[in-house]
Formats: sequence, C-alpha cells, structure tokens
Amino acid sequence: MLTNKAPWIILLLLWMIGSTWWHVCKIKQLCFDVGAASQVEPLTTEKEVYTTPPGADGFTIADGNFFRVSFPRNFSFAKSGANANMNALGGPIDPLITYLKANRDRTLEITGYYTSAETNATTFPNLGLARADGMKQYLVQQGIPTASLTTRGTERNLPATARGDSLVGGLGFAFGGTEPAADELVETDLTVSKPAETSTAATSTTTVSTSTAALITLTEPVTEKELAEAQKFTSIFKPMDLYFQLGEATFIKTDETKKFFDEAAKVLNANPGKKLLLTGYTDDKGPEEMNLQLSRDRANDVKARIRKSGVKSEQIEVKAKGESEPKADNSTLSGRKANRRVTVVVLD
Repeated sequence: MLTNKAPWIILLLLWMIGSTWWHVCKIKQLCFDVGAASQVEPLTTEKEVYTTPPGADGFTIADGNFFRVSFPRNFSFAKSGANANMNALGGPIDPLITYLKANRDRTLEITGYYTSAETNATTFPNLGLARADGMKQYLVQQGIPTASLTTRGTERNLPATARGDSLVGGLGFAFGGTEPAADELVETDLTVSKPAETSTAATSTTTVSTSTAALITLTEPVTEKELAEAQKFTSIFKPMDLYFQLGEATFIKTDETKKFFDEAAKVLNANPGKKLLLTGYTDDKGPEEMNLQLSRDRANDVKARIRKSGVKSEQIEVKAKGESEPKADNSTLSGRKANRRVTVVVLD
C-alpha cells in the first residue's frame, strides 16, 4: 500500500516546495539572482499611464546658474524596484548628457532614495544605492566617464502614484568639480547653460515688434524680464507677446499683460462669438518635436489662466509653431530669448 501512495506523496512534497518558493521569491521578493551580483537591470522605458500624486509636480536638475533642465513630472519606481521609469519624467534627459559631455571637469553625485517599507532584493547595501547605480550605468552607456559619477543611497519618504503601485522620485543629483568655462557651455530651450545675466534696462536696448516678417534687432545682453516689460498694451486686437524664463511654462507677468487679459476677459465674456488666439513659439535649440510640444504647453498654460476669468474654452484657440517663424536671430542668446514666447490677440 505504501508503494502505491509514493507518487502522491512525492507530488504533494513538490507542490509544497513550489508554493513556498512562489510565496518567498515572487510575493515577498526575498530571493535574488546570484548572477546579478554586480549589476542592476537597465532603466525601463516601458510606457505607463502616469498620474502625478500631490506634492510630486515637476522635477529639476540644476548646476547652479550654469545648467538647468526642468521636467513636468518626476522619475518613478515600482515598489521595491531598482529600475527607474524614464518616461515618467515627461521628457528626455539628453540635455544633462550633453552638459556633462561638454564639461568633463564637472562631477555628478547621484543619490538614490528608498523607503523603509520597501524590500531590498538587490545585492547592494540598500535599494537607494541600487537605484543610483542604475542611473549611473545608464549615463556611462551614453558616454559619460565613470570617474565623473558617484552614487549614494538615502532613506526618505516617497509619494506614491494614484494607482499605488509606483513611487514618485527616487533620484537626486548634485554637481561638483571645476566650474565650467564660459566657452564650453551649451544652451537649449530646456537648459540654462551660462551664469544669469545682470544687465538692466539702462544698459540694454530692446526693439520689440509683433511682426514675424522680419527679424528684430536686439542689443546684447537682454533678459526675459526686459523683453516682457518692453511689451505695451494698446488694444486686445493688436498682438502682444508673453515671455518665459528658460525651460518654464509660466509667462512673466507685468502690469501690461494684466491690462490685456482684464480687457480681453471683459470683451470675450460679453461677446461669445469672438475668440482669443494663443500662438506658442520656441528658439531653434533642441529637437524640433520637443520644441513644438513645449510651444503648445506654454500656449495651453496661458489658456488655463484666462479660463479662470470665465472665458469659455471654445473661445480660446491654441496654435503651436515651435521653432518656426522666429522673431529674432537664433544665433544670439538675446535672440533665442525673444523667440521663447506666446503671442496673444483677440480676433476681430
């Protein structure tokens, strides 16, 4: 009789072993791959529907006044996962790579964050260090020298996505080393690549025109604030330009822009058949597709603000021109600043 029961006993034992393995390794994630002792899996680029939790809006990587790149969202990590979801940022980190390649004497410390509630299934001392090393390996693959990158792990609270299956944040960046030389700096519409200018209205002359038929002339240097303040309100039916700090989607507000929007709101609310046209532009630095999206984002931000005045959505038309139709020469810094704008006008 025992002989007849032997196969069933063996099957029962195998089932118990398999169930135990599944519970410990798959559910609790307490097992790790011995072959992965010195590496972290590559950063994932899988698409996900990303919902930003409260307090997790936007993410910026900056090197003082020399470099700045801002993203609409932040990195995300699966709970107890070591691989960053790059797509969650809402834009590529190419400007960071370009900056590091152009400034080889700068070093970058990458800090990985983790929570006490997470399980560290990696071979690193903590999950934060594993996350930081994952980003380091990605940058090395893009041509950044290993010697320029250091990593560390720090425990902290991380907000979760609305779905609750991912954590927002997980990475921080700090620069060190020799400051960049002025002739080595690079600039795109998403980055600040030179120290902030200290010119005043008394030392710069700005000629501003709403026409795109011919490029305007700007005397270097000029700031975005000066460009914004040079715009004067005369009529809502005459185009007026709104200006933006580098990489920002919120326009610089002045007394003149307030006059325009106060009057525009009155006319639009009283005349449902009239429309406000918002046209977004950028400079010609960076990928064309990204510039087109940035110009649309800026115009949509203006739309959201005028909507608060009670203007109906169907009365506001948004156009994205990206780097096309510049109003100033993109070969100069001041010209590029003048091209980062949204033109507003009520259609008569």
